[in-house]
Amino acid sequence: MASTDTTPKQDDLAGLEAGLDALDAVEVRRTPVREVLVKKVLPPLVAVALVLTVWQLLVTTKTVDETKLPPLSAVWDGLADMWLQGTLLEVIWTSVSRGLFGFLIALAIGTPLGLLVARVKFVRAAIGPILSGLQSLPSVAWVPPAVLWFGLNDAMMYTVILLGAVPSIANGLVSGVDQVPPLFLRAGRTLGATGLKGTWHIVMPAALPGYLAGLKQGWAFSWRSLMAAEIIASSPELGLGLGQLLENARNNIDLPGVFLSILLILVVGIAIDLLVFSPVERWVLRSRGLLVK
Repeated sequence: MASTDTTPKQDDLAGLEAGLDALDAVEVRRTPVREVLVKKVLPPLVAVALVLTVWQLLVTTKTVDETKLPPLSAVWDGLADMWLQGTLLEVIWTSVSRGLFGFLIALAIGTPLGLLVARVKFVRAAIGPILSGLQSLPSVAWVPPAVLWFGLNDAMMYTVILLGAVPSIANGLVSGVDQVPPLFLRAGRTLGATGLKGTWHIVMPAALPGYLAGLKQGWAFSWRSLMAAEIIASSPELGLGLGQLLENARNNIDLPGVFLSILLILVVGIAIDLLVFSPVERWVLRSRGLLVK
């Protein structure tokens, strides 16, 4: 009788162990390139094609006057002219190099600042509201004082980028640290991970998703701040960037040039997000078991 009674319990235990093993053995595979193209690349391309089709229909049917919305052919001709003249990549690189370098400086400043605000109560009480206020302040507001401080040079550009991006990066890290389970911190202290060691091995890895969201927002603020600075403080000494290209087109009443500049600014911003931040975000989610196929 005893063996008969224990057999169902042993079977239940074996089934439970098998279920737990199945949970641990979730297969994580890389998405095939074809599937990525169909699910990730094709939908935005279809959306862009639809927008361009509507654009062309509005111009062709004279629903919108060409003085308000230029034909696609005129915008394409402007793009082709810049490519043939060899200025297209130069203009794009002038803005992209500024934006990326300014973002890296903001990263170097915003990360320790965010950790300080998140971990020291007095600093959070003193600086936290200021960071939130700076994040809500339009970046364009910093252009006039930056011009008065530094003149029309790259230092002015980087100042505007920093004042726009640092608060976003710092606040993103603060938000990520606030979401770290206290159990992780207690376990780290038990294992001797305190101070800088605890920050590096416990706090930063646990806060990575929130920190990454802050980085993405920080890049968006960097790019917007740079465009505002280039549009308002355009000068031959600064070189020709996308913002200056837009302002020059406006001054010359060149509507196709205006739309071309806007499209280039939009494409570059999206490309940086897709090529840099999206792969990092997928890697973080996959490494934490949050992106399972």
